[in-house]
Amino acid sequence: MAPCIPFKSITLTLTSLLSLPHVLSAPTGTPTTPSQPSLLGYNPSNTVINQDTDQVPGGYTLVPGQTDSATVGAYLDFNNVKNPQPIRGSKGGIDSGPQTQEYSRLNPDKLAPPGTDHGAVKNAQWPLGLSHAKLGLNRAGWSRQQNIDNIPAATEMAGVNMRLEEGGYRELHWHKAAEWAYIFAGSVRIQAMNDDGQTFVDDLNAGDVWYFPPGIPHSLQGLAGGVEFLLVFDDGSFSEDNTFLASEVFARNPKEILSKNFKLPLSAWDNIPPGELFIFPGTKAPADISKQNVTGSAGLVPLHNSYSYHLSKQAPTFSVDGGSIKIIDPTTFPIAAKFSAAVVTVKPGAIREIHWHTSSDEWNFFIAGKARIGIYAAANAAQTFDYNPGDCGYIPKSMTHYVENVGKDDVVFIEVLQADHFSDISVGQWVGLTPPQIVADTLNLTNSTVSSFKKEKQYIVQGAVVN
Repeated sequence: MAPCIPFKSITLTLTSLLSLPHVLSAPTGTPTTPSQPSLLGYNPSNTVINQDTDQVPGGYTLVPGQTDSATVGAYLDFNNVKNPQPIRGSKGGIDSGPQTQEYSRLNPDKLAPPGTDHGAVKNAQWPLGLSHAKLGLNRAGWSRQQNIDNIPAATEMAGVNMRLEEGGYRELHWHKAAEWAYIFAGSVRIQAMNDDGQTFVDDLNAGDVWYFPPGIPHSLQGLAGGVEFLLVFDDGSFSEDNTFLASEVFARNPKEILSKNFKLPLSAWDNIPPGELFIFPGTKAPADISKQNVTGSAGLVPLHNSYSYHLSKQAPTFSVDGGSIKIIDPTTFPIAAKFSAAVVTVKPGAIREIHWHTSSDEWNFFIAGKARIGIYAAANAAQTFDYNPGDCGYIPKSMTHYVENVGKDDVVFIEVLQADHFSDISVGQWVGLTPPQIVADTLNLTNSTVSSFKKEKQYIVQGAVVN
């Protein structure tokens, strides 16, 4: 039997524990001092300390056009000055820092927007240089993408920029979305089969285009020198990570099922990849393309349904003083039923004239040069965005926009529509073909000004080169 402890002893023990210093039960760490009442809200003892915040370390210089009236809205070139400032005419003020000047130089119209910008326009610009790159195996290539994650307004189209080294494959795959592609540099062999068992293979060069409808399985392989290209999909939420892959079809089906399907022994599948290959190096494509021209009883894909179009050999659709436009749409490339596009070259100082599209959003990609796009989004909202090589843009339908070359080199960009033919409404042609009295009364313009409006689309208008 356990000994009995007197009740008085238990009471004395508890009393002793309760009388120990509080520090024994306090949490470890550095104690904090409660805020003094004088630090909360107004107190006469908290005196004001004035500082001269107009002093910018290293100084600053206003660039040409920055002191003009804000509504002039000339392009501001901050590339050769220290500490660019958010000033336009009488608007803005000093920014003494902190700031990352490279952002201001790349996006001067965000730092010091034209005075005509107003309200809020949904983001219309994304540099693919900020997209997370997906790297292929053994340096066979890479890809990076833009979708609604970075341009939420881009609900109808998404883009992927991809590189394949010589012999590098984008593995056999297919998508829920349609795929339209434009080649920037190099050459590629494309291969596909349709649901009738008809096959297709072709070699394409820089400036050429291909298209695969939803669900059509295909592969891509870089030829000598490699290839880099742009992919545009008709789904703004598209992601490379949601692609259907040949490697996964075989890895995610039981080997017993594969053997039944192909009437082969289980050992046939011993060395299949355990999962996604994505981009990987392979045997270089034979120079003789006929060696890969595999056909069954259905034969080849008919020419009128060809998945490729050699746009590099097509002359510009329009050539004007300020540049050129080369159009490709279903009238010339029938299989791409809802993809209409233009490869646009804008010379220094020129603009792709103010216009809008009636039935489609516009997705664009900048290949060369420096440009800015001004977007009017109705409800009295307008905003200007800056673009550099590798940037994507997106303009919802019916919003007016222009593309101005603000550099010393040609701007080359692609504008892609979801439409059965390429079209736009030119603001210049619209007012030129509207009765002069209506235009003059509406815009409070002189008869001389109204009479100068053109009755034909200009597409690209030459202007003074930005200094």
